[in-house]
Amino acid sequence: MLNPKLKLNPKLFNPDVEQVPIRKGFGKGLLQAGEENKNVVGLSADLTESTQMHLFADKFPARFIQVGVAEQSLVTTASGLSTMGKIPFCSSYAMFSPGRNWEQIRTTITYNDRKVVIAGSHAGISVGPDGGTHQALEDIALMRVLPNMDVVSPCDALEAKKATLALVNSKGPAYLRLAREKTPIITTEETPFTFGKEEIFWLPEVGIAEVGIIATGGLVYNALLAAKELEAEGIKTKVLNLSTIKPMDKNAVIALAKETKKIVTVEEHQVMGGMGSAVAEVLAGNFPVPIEFIGVQDRYGQSGAPSELIEHYGMGKNGIKEAVKKILGRK
Repeated sequence: MLNPKLKLNPKLFNPDVEQVPIRKGFGKGLLQAGEENKNVVGLSADLTESTQMHLFADKFPARFIQVGVAEQSLVTTASGLSTMGKIPFCSSYAMFSPGRNWEQIRTTITYNDRKVVIAGSHAGISVGPDGGTHQALEDIALMRVLPNMDVVSPCDALEAKKATLALVNSKGPAYLRLAREKTPIITTEETPFTFGKEEIFWLPEVGIAEVGIIATGGLVYNALLAAKELEAEGIKTKVLNLSTIKPMDKNAVIALAKETKKIVTVEEHQVMGGMGSAVAEVLAGNFPVPIEFIGVQDRYGQSGAPSELIEHYGMGKNGIKEAVKKILGRK
């Protein structure tokens, strides 16, 4: 059942559940941040509307910089603004930022521990028809390896708004991972969000969970669908929404592993180096358990409908169910 303490969307499993692109939550959050803090500034690399930064740019034109198709300049300019006491948010497609400007992020932002938030939109394979060249499947790995860099991957638009506001007050550089496609609204305005703290979204109605499912981003919804169907089949699970990938809530991850003794990770990203790898690193040093990894298995993406691509690469509801049954030794 959905965790009643978190006040999640009661219409989540309805066929007509509201769906909103996660990136829209970022746009609304940045606008509110700008209204509340005059030091918040925005920078974009010629993708202002696509990344939803146009809301901020329209309201605060004097605090917005359009750098054009120049992602390296995007982040180096942001670093300079941070040095002068501003709180820069810079946005582009994740394939271009951090995909194209990783060295500049490393040298000018994280090496100097500058307070800059990098919003990477259109991440994952669900970019769909844009194809493999525009589907950022390596960005979590690229960013979490950098010292000082935090990594946040919201599960829906409401959580993206809350995460954006939280990152205004975080201490150092951060990467905010955003999806393009519409995603079911899982949370509500009352659902708690705390940077660096993870929450159990699904738990058994009775008894102890046999498998812990750790999911991030837009695939949290698929994990919840799988958990609901598994419950009906007599398999008890818990679903942990891992929205803050770095710094990870190690206590929550370890506690789930100790309870279930088996973990399945779910992410719209390469399995190697992603969220699942981060979970495995934590558990290897604290409480090793068997793990199944749901994600892209060392392949590039391709053009197609987002929903079809998710299924093709084994990240849909049925793929998650199969992984749970596999780790339990059931078919």
